[in-house]
Amino acid sequence: MTRPLVIAHRGASDVGYENSLAAFRAAGPAGADGVELVIHATTDGELFVHHDPAVADTVIARATSAQVATLRLPNGEPVPTLRDALAAVDPRLRVFVEVKTLPPQWDARLFETLDRGPNPKGYAVHGFDHRIVARLTRRRPALPAGVLSASYLLDNVAQARAAGAEALWEDQALIDAAMVRTVHDAKLLLYAWTPNDAAELARLRDLGVDGLCSNHPALARRIADGAAA
Repeated sequence: MTRPLVIAHRGASDVGYENSLAAFRAAGPAGADGVELVIHATTDGELFVHHDPAVADTVIARATSAQVATLRLPNGEPVPTLRDALAAVDPRLRVFVEVKTLPPQWDARLFETLDRGPNPKGYAVHGFDHRIVARLTRRRPALPAGVLSASYLLDNVAQARAAGAEALWEDQALIDAAMVRTVHDAKLLLYAWTPNDAAELARLRDLGVDGLCSNHPALARRIADGAAA
């Protein structure tokens, strides 16, 4: 059985504040194969990395880049741009970019940022808004893409196919052997989010998922490599 990728969810968020440069720098030493992060676009097209729509009371999608640049995370760092985040991640690691907000006029900005990163061949996009994913795959067919899901659909493959995606990112609690078999029979990848305890990581590893997106990449690394739960 192929070992699943270990993906640091929002960076190594167990040792650094989530979606911070500190968390991204810590992912490689923790043993991650990749990093997952989340972006929002400002009104003037800067791509900032943050999970929630707002930082304090500032909604990123309604703010300018200058406004967001003045804000600070709880660890004292500025909110990173995607460009800064890519530079902070070990260039040997893959980066999976969850796109929360991205008006169409900024698609080219996203592509340019990925193209200029240290490891452009190792970058991928995914999202809950499958319309955005479909738009990005139409404009950049070679860009690896995935769709996020928190539901067990009657046809789990169709949602990925409709968006031109190669991967399904699924809530770990819903993944079972039938889903793994169906997704793999369709020649798609299945990434699990967000398993954080040893038993669940081992269950998903044994089912044969392709990626473990965890807040605890060091633990996920040990389990992915075959350690007992």
